[in-house]
Amino acid sequence: MTDKLKVGIVGGTGMVGQRFVELLDQHPWFKVTVIAASSGSAGKTYEEAVSGRWKLSTPIPDSVKNIVVQDASKVEEVAAGVDFVFCAVDMKKNEIQALEEAYAKTGTPVVSNNSAHRWTADVPMVIPEINPSHLEVIAAQRKRLGTETGFIAVKPNCSIQSYVPALHALLDFKPTQVVASTYQAISGAGKNFTDWPDMLDNVIPYIGGEEEKSEQEPLRIWGTVENGEIVKASAPLITTQCIRVPVTDGHMATVFASFENKPAKEEILARWREYQGRPQQLGLPSAPKQFITYFEEENRPQTKLDRDIENGMGVSVGRLREDSIYDFKFVGLSHNTLRGAAGGAVLIAELLKAEGYIVAK
Repeated sequence: MTDKLKVGIVGGTGMVGQRFVELLDQHPWFKVTVIAASSGSAGKTYEEAVSGRWKLSTPIPDSVKNIVVQDASKVEEVAAGVDFVFCAVDMKKNEIQALEEAYAKTGTPVVSNNSAHRWTADVPMVIPEINPSHLEVIAAQRKRLGTETGFIAVKPNCSIQSYVPALHALLDFKPTQVVASTYQAISGAGKNFTDWPDMLDNVIPYIGGEEEKSEQEPLRIWGTVENGEIVKASAPLITTQCIRVPVTDGHMATVFASFENKPAKEEILARWREYQGRPQQLGLPSAPKQFITYFEEENRPQTKLDRDIENGMGVSVGRLREDSIYDFKFVGLSHNTLRGAAGGAVLIAELLKAEGYIVAK
């Protein structure tokens, strides 16, 4: 591809915005042309705007250092320079909803890392390997917003990607009950150990709003498109606990599951090994070749060793065994700021482009 689509990052100075900048550097399909943030950062070069608060281990890409940050609230100005935007702002829910709809109404597709529109009935919330068919709801959303080309698509909560893919591969066995506890890295709160010294040698057994998201968002992903809306699935019944642990990156889950049609262990392992989704079929640039990797070792996956599998876009599973109360139990792991955040959003954008939803203006 010679002509890359022009991309804007709205909320480009925060941790997720920085990860977008990193991932889009040298991307084969997309080129960052606009970075927007709060009025306090507007008018500075990107390098100046993130000075002293660049949170990644890699340096700021040269390609964006001298981009002058724009004011994200000046929607028409930002939209004029891009074909679509990624959105990762830190604002109140109603403010994010209004901002994203304002961008969409300019005819600009919005791929959002925010949670504000995850339950808007005609906004697809997508894990590309699992529910790409939900993109068809975009037609109804465009009609509601009064635009032919703009729309909003969102990424789900980062923690569910440590266990939902493994369960999705087993859906035809009809899981009925799921218990999942997630052990979540501090980068999920936009922090590192310098920002949050209280997390050193510490575990916090509460993350606000996370358990509700973890129990309900999978049902929306497994839902159906009906009359221009996404209707969530009614099963399985999911209960969760979400715990903050002293880890930089990587969300781990311990999962117990029962099934209407209990599979054999060998059947489960075969499903995980063979599972492919639309991104693998299309050969999208950010897609992992092996979506789900199973480790035979008793002490894997480990966060530090395995979070970067498939460039952080794969899901790792291990310790599958029968349980005395539920049918099976296992451990899952995903990289929360790659697969679970910016990387997952980039993969959604690649799918949207490949399926014709995002085009050059």
